[in-house]
Amino acid sequence: MEDLRFGVVGLGLRTSLALAAHQPGRGSVVAAVCDVDPAALKAQAALFGEPVTTLDYRELLGRDDLDAIIVMTPDDTHERVAIDCLRAGKAVYLEKPLAITVDGCDNVLRAARESGTRLYVGHNMRHMGVVRLMRDIIARGDIGVPKTVWVRHFVSYGGDYYFKDWHADRTRTTGLLLQKAAHDLDVIHWLAGGYTTRVNALGDLMLYGDLPRREPGTPRPEGWLRDFDWPPTARRDLNDVVDVEDVSVMNMRLDNGVIAAYQQCHFSPDYVRNYTVIGTEGRLENFGDGPGDTVKVWNTGPSDYRDDCDIAYQVPRATGSHGGADLQIIAEFRRFVREGGVTDTSPVAARMSVAAGYMATMSLRDGGMPYDVPPLDADLATYFDNGQR
Repeated sequence: MEDLRFGVVGLGLRTSLALAAHQPGRGSVVAAVCDVDPAALKAQAALFGEPVTTLDYRELLGRDDLDAIIVMTPDDTHERVAIDCLRAGKAVYLEKPLAITVDGCDNVLRAARESGTRLYVGHNMRHMGVVRLMRDIIARGDIGVPKTVWVRHFVSYGGDYYFKDWHADRTRTTGLLLQKAAHDLDVIHWLAGGYTTRVNALGDLMLYGDLPRREPGTPRPEGWLRDFDWPPTARRDLNDVVDVEDVSVMNMRLDNGVIAAYQQCHFSPDYVRNYTVIGTEGRLENFGDGPGDTVKVWNTGPSDYRDDCDIAYQVPRATGSHGGADLQIIAEFRRFVREGGVTDTSPVAARMSVAAGYMATMSLRDGGMPYDVPPLDADLATYFDNGQR
């Protein structure tokens, strides 16, 4: 087969995904790139040979030589850019989150259905080895039927990655309980086999609210993604707007009765996601979340704590960014562009992770008041669950 030809909109932190998509002779090439920053556009375009370049993504929409558009722009632009691409008849890979509001998500889904254009949402954690391993363990019945899921998310570089640019501004993200947690909320739903219907949350801007910020319009410091300060209180040059929480805790009730909890901190010394899933016949827990790390299962007892567990599984070895997930998700997207049909990622699940995170953020800013998650229109859900046919 000839290589699919992709256009890429946005050449920031997820350029690694575009590199995973640029595989001449192996299925796809990046044939056009777009970014609003002329310097970034010039520097990054060279990674893909001699692609078409533009500062305006709309110039890509009428090109007959592009099979699909990969959208990796800031979160607050996802809704507008994705809808424009879908209405132009271009298959879309939209990096998570689907949008920064529930209404925004539903607008994108409606545009995809009304246009009949294929929409794929980039929740690459569904292709991470540790997540797929945990899902396989649950599917085999090693721990019985899942009843509760607990996730602790330690973000060591949070002050650098999320508080020195637009991520720190709630008008651009809603908050990190949506922007950053969208991955984990989606994984919780996938492992538990249900979607969140009710949430409550607490959180605060506990550390980064008092650190020195840049003046408006001042560029990010040179080496901001290479040089990491420690301790977190030593960080400087934060974004001029910092109004998202750096600590949050969230409780969830799912539509199948599962109770779940998610906790996030952006000033921990280490970076890792720690999942615990407890079922009717045991529990699993991951120790590290990368290739070669371990998922342990305890399913005999009762007993005191046993470090040796009952079964230990190793996360499969993999190469490439995000533990090989970027290569795997691009492979699935290529197949989806060519053939359509059901995929491991899900626009419905993407919407439900945003909805849970959005309503939790509303709860957090309302003193922990419980909020119900708005359901998705049943006809839309059916359309996407059936593979957009």
